[in-house]
Amino acid sequence: MSGRAEAHHQHRDVTGGWLRPSVFGAMDGLVSNFALIAGVAGGTANTKVIALGGVAGLAAGALSMAGGEYVSVASQRELAQAEIAVERRELDRHPDDERAELAQTFVDKGVEPGLAAEVARQISQNPDPALEVHTRTELGVVPGELPSPMVAAVSSFLSFAVGAVLPLLPYVFGAEGLVVSAVVSCVALFAAGAMVSAVTARSWWYSGLRQLVVGAVAAGVTFGVGNLIGATGL
Repeated sequence: MSGRAEAHHQHRDVTGGWLRPSVFGAMDGLVSNFALIAGVAGGTANTKVIALGGVAGLAAGALSMAGGEYVSVASQRELAQAEIAVERRELDRHPDDERAELAQTFVDKGVEPGLAAEVARQISQNPDPALEVHTRTELGVVPGELPSPMVAAVSSFLSFAVGAVLPLLPYVFGAEGLVVSAVVSCVALFAAGAMVSAVTARSWWYSGLRQLVVGAVAAGVTFGVGNLIGATGL
């Protein structure tokens, strides 16, 4: 019999820096540009103006998403690094207190006090593993696994652009009205929502319909606003 415990299952990565911005970026690009194009189409029948609005929405939205994700993740990373530095200093200056604190953490999780103290002692003999255990238990982060601002920014930019280009494509290929763009967008909304179900516990049809409703409501509201503005001549 092997001395190592057999791994009976594996978990997917739920802390990576690419999945959330990629999914959010694609959804946001699709919904926001579909809504923008619908709003412009509600106010004018000029396809060049509608297409221009869609291109501007794609460029502005992708850059905004990328910049926002970069600053957000960079700030989160810098905060985590500052707290990790505090923990590293405490381990250097007050090793006994930190060891006792770690042992108490194990006790709080149900480990017998004597065993908890021995485990904490052994872990504390090695600075790097000790720092990792302390930051994981106290801060919920691991020094070498912090999210990358650049990965988040690039993921957001590309995914937003992919989502935003879909409602624009029919106009690029000569569509005259909003109907074709709306059909493409609704199909894409449902498909995108259904794909998200692959990494969640929701059924594909529930996720697809939820995303379709969100996008359709947004487009319907902006179309109505555009139509009202166009009718009043403002």
